[in-house]
Amino acid sequence: MEQERGIYVNQKELQSLVEDISLEFFEQSFNHTASFNRRLRTTGGRYLLQTHHLEFNPRVLLQYGMEELIAVIKHELCHYHLHIMGKGYRHRDGDFKELLARTGGARYVKNLQNESEIQKNKVYLCKNCQQKYIRKRKIDTKRYVCGKCKGKLGLIGNE
Repeated sequence: MEQERGIYVNQKELQSLVEDISLEFFEQSFNHTASFNRRLRTTGGRYLLQTHHLEFNPRVLLQYGMEELIAVIKHELCHYHLHIMGKGYRHRDGDFKELLARTGGARYVKNLQNESEIQKNKVYLCKNCQQKYIRKRKIDTKRYVCGKCKGKLGLIGNE
């Protein structure tokens, strides 16, 4: 599926990798489907509670390599096995934290957003009193004015 940095993993290989990691680190079999999901944006993977399937973000493999993908697989397998056993499978649960530490899974995935996807704050300045406004969204400078002195606002850049 993904071919960059000399790494190529297709659907069968991903399924096999997840099954092998499950047996080696959790000493239990993985009996559901593991797949890549290109629609995932900021998360490395997810465990689906209803179907027990696992989905992984192919960007993890592309940007950080096989080692990081294996750490994400371990993380999602912690959710999977704990949920199947009826134990605490959520991030805040002690069972989850303990199993994650024991298996060496990633607590968080590294940043997967491209530079263009990271939202930058807009900085506006009042032309009258020099009051600075920092906003995530663009504002209509013809419609909105300074809250302090009612002066005109001007966009001075991104932060």
